[in-house]
Amino acid sequence: MKALLVLCLWTLSLCHADEIKEEEGVLVLTESNFESATTDNKFILVEFYAPWCGHCKALAPEYAKAAKTLKDEGSDIKLGKVDATIESKLAEKYGVRGYPTLKFFREGKAVEFQGGRQASDIINWLKKKTGPPAKTLESVDDAKKFAESDEVVVVGFFKDLESDAAKVFTGVASEIDDIPFAITKHDSVFDEYKVDRDAIVLLKKFDEGRNNFEGDIKAEAVKTFISGNRLPLVVEFTQESAQKIFGGDLKNHILLFMEKSDSKYDDTIKDYKEAAADFKGKVLFISIDTADEDNARILEFFGLKKEETPAVRLISLAEDMTKFKPPTDKLDVASVKSFVEDFVEGKLKPHLMSEDIPEDWDSKSVKILVGKNFVEVAKNKDKNVLVEFYAPWCGHCKQLAPIWDELGDKYKDSKDTVIAKMDSTANEVEGVKVQSFPTIKYFPANSDEVIDYNGERTLAGFTKFLESGGKEGAGPSEEEVEEEEGEEEEEEGEGDDKHDPGEL
Repeated sequence: MKALLVLCLWTLSLCHADEIKEEEGVLVLTESNFESATTDNKFILVEFYAPWCGHCKALAPEYAKAAKTLKDEGSDIKLGKVDATIESKLAEKYGVRGYPTLKFFREGKAVEFQGGRQASDIINWLKKKTGPPAKTLESVDDAKKFAESDEVVVVGFFKDLESDAAKVFTGVASEIDDIPFAITKHDSVFDEYKVDRDAIVLLKKFDEGRNNFEGDIKAEAVKTFISGNRLPLVVEFTQESAQKIFGGDLKNHILLFMEKSDSKYDDTIKDYKEAAADFKGKVLFISIDTADEDNARILEFFGLKKEETPAVRLISLAEDMTKFKPPTDKLDVASVKSFVEDFVEGKLKPHLMSEDIPEDWDSKSVKILVGKNFVEVAKNKDKNVLVEFYAPWCGHCKQLAPIWDELGDKYKDSKDTVIAKMDSTANEVEGVKVQSFPTIKYFPANSDEVIDYNGERTLAGFTKFLESGGKEGAGPSEEEVEEEEGEEEEEEGEGDDKHDPGEL
């Protein structure tokens, strides 16, 4: 009996040691309970985080909200978290290189989480990965509950759920992870929503409330329809909406910069919405509250000062993030529509920012470039010019500054080599791509070639590069650097500062 008692106590102690604690509905995972958590639960999303990480802190309440919602629904999907600064072996095992990293485990096998960071986005992504792409609606009550379940939902009405059109619909549903889809064949639901044939309807809790798909049911057409109607006519930029704005399919954005407290704000937004109605699916209309200090960097990105607002700017988020400025400061419906129409029809020239040329631009060993003197200096056929494109607020640029000055002093008496720098937050040059700070480019004499420098940021590294005519020490190509960065999320405090409105 004594031996049996000891065995029972030992067994209980093991169970207690492996017991999984919960914090706000999220399972707290460690090396000792991780394997059991990911194998005993059929579906579990795991966040690898660091306590000091700002992105992790921002995610925490949304993550907990998603966990609670799923628990309240009786879902068998669980959410867990791992403090990767403590459980370093787990982090290493699952290739965690930045925070937060989210992995979805299906019966113990991990895949990358590719959803958004809001609670609804997390839930929708998980439901798409664990169930049918579109929920089947059996009754009017089912349909009404579904319509109320999210800000935006899409319903397919098909008399034959095995028809080609229905299969196209469910195929699209499987590709769009952050919107709930449903499908129905029941006459009562058709009648309730006044549908008399196969149809796709987008229901939303803003603007007109409902959009009906028109035309042949083809995958690309359906995706375009959803993309053009899933967001409000005018989207207010916030940290919460940023991902949907910059991560969406629409890459042409017009931005209204204005204080929400402005007495003319309501009337201006009304006109802005009226103009937006003609460009659904073509250009995304965004409003930015300039009274919010968090938006100051976006103003800077567009070369705007607060006193110059209200104002609008347009940007094409293609490779070079081309910006456009309207010919007038007017914000009435006709002026905004004319500006956007000219953009859509390709009639506008890019707006390139430039400061005035400083009187002392060439008085020091490092020459100061602006948009207005860049071509004259950097593309001088008689000179080899090495240019640092920087941002005044960039920490990496500040670290480089004394080395760059030293490099300038080394070549100040050179007849054929120039060391220069340009503030890329206030100056832009056609054909020169700058997406992170600092960016360093070499413009060799007697050539139209531009060589990206990605080597060591040391005096010796720069010297070796210059003395070899840009052939040695440049480091990996810009494409290779971007490919490598694309494979992992940057850890806070590492990597160059990004020149991207979506990250500002």
